[in-house]
Amino acid sequence: MIITTLVPRLPPAIDGLGDYGFILAKKLFQDCGLETKFIIGDPSWSGETLLGGFVVKQVAKQSKKALLELLPNDISAKNIVFLHYVGYGYARRGCPVWLVEGLEKWRCEGSRESKASSNRYLITMFHEIYAFGAIWTSQFWTSPLQRNLATRLIHLSDHCLTNKQEYAETIGKLSQGKHTNVRAIPVFSNVGEPEYPSTLSERHRRLVVFGGVGWRSRVYQEAQLALQRTCQELEILEILDIGSPLNFQIEPINNIPVVCLGKKSPEEISSLLSNSVVGFFNYPTEFLAKSGIFAAYCAHRLIPIGVSDQGQDVDDLEAGKHYWLGDNYQKKMNLSEGQLVADNAYAWYQQHQLSVQVQIFKDYLID
Repeated sequence: MIITTLVPRLPPAIDGLGDYGFILAKKLFQDCGLETKFIIGDPSWSGETLLGGFVVKQVAKQSKKALLELLPNDISAKNIVFLHYVGYGYARRGCPVWLVEGLEKWRCEGSRESKASSNRYLITMFHEIYAFGAIWTSQFWTSPLQRNLATRLIHLSDHCLTNKQEYAETIGKLSQGKHTNVRAIPVFSNVGEPEYPSTLSERHRRLVVFGGVGWRSRVYQEAQLALQRTCQELEILEILDIGSPLNFQIEPINNIPVVCLGKKSPEEISSLLSNSVVGFFNYPTEFLAKSGIFAAYCAHRLIPIGVSDQGQDVDDLEAGKHYWLGDNYQKKMNLSEGQLVADNAYAWYQQHQLSVQVQIFKDYLID
């Protein structure tokens, strides 16, 4: 069986959604024998037409017609499209009208061509649904259209999945009864999952800051005190910064220079995380289930440490149990209690690790 997977971009572009789709496709083939053909939704993407053994095509331009030319249309077989959806991945303002209209026309044509029921199926993984913001932001003005497009996709899809329980509930409401039990699956690590991660006492007293430019900048610019406290109480001896270079000089933390490693391969990042004790982040705690960085820290059995943002405990994650807040001074941090947190984070991750997710997606794709 061949699955046509729609993503905004694929490697070598830096795109978490593309990495997610590509890693999932490899595992679906390895474990289930499901072959993937990719469609890239960004006409400016530059890459190979064969990536990891998978055929890759891209839209010539972001239009309904260009998309229809690439979507599967075999009248004698199942035509399955697997969409990884984030509005901003397919349109600058988060409103990919061309994408939704193209998929609607594809489904409509399938119904006309088939004398019985349509043989065209759409499974959508909603990594986000729609944005909203204050009146002075573009999200405020585009939010109604983003919501409209997401709602149309929800009704168009045979199955919907997402990465947050809150999103699952929203999809259920927008579907008006079509999707009553939407599965919420937190994202997996894009940089590997060591099978037997060592205990913290066996590792270097190393703290890692890993991720995109924006989130790492927030760590150094907005979480200095929490970072300093973490390094002091956990007796950190080395700090590594992993990712694209920032546009400012990172000052030493507690007289510990920050070693900037730049971009590294997933294998190199996994090796570094496997020999570190802390993964530091500055990310809204209500959205940790959709953070690939947090997933990587959990998968490698580090102590995830962030800062308070008044967020609630959601998605079976609990502050103090699965991660620490570096600006919560009620209790001093130490490595032995940190091991319990690392173990809890690791156990939470095992419930939706890549091999588990592959079986879940397989069931939806071949249903």
